[in-house]
Amino acid sequence: MEKLMLKVEGMQCGHCKNAVEKAVNQLNGVLEASADVEQGALTVSFDPEKVGELQIKNAVETAGYKVK
Repeated sequence: MEKLMLKVEGMQCGHCKNAVEKAVNQLNGVLEASADVEQGALTVSFDPEKVGELQIKNAVETAGYKVK
């Protein structure tokens, strides 16, 4: 189990938060994704044998947000 914290640009509301969390939580190997709009941050708990940091970043960007 690993934990990753990413800075995410473009999250401005609850809808944004939900979109980012949903995109990342759909990845196989992600146990929990929690976004914080005020901090512009995403915290992800994941199994590194099933999913990697690059896949998580790609999911955020596919949802329409930018990872710093």
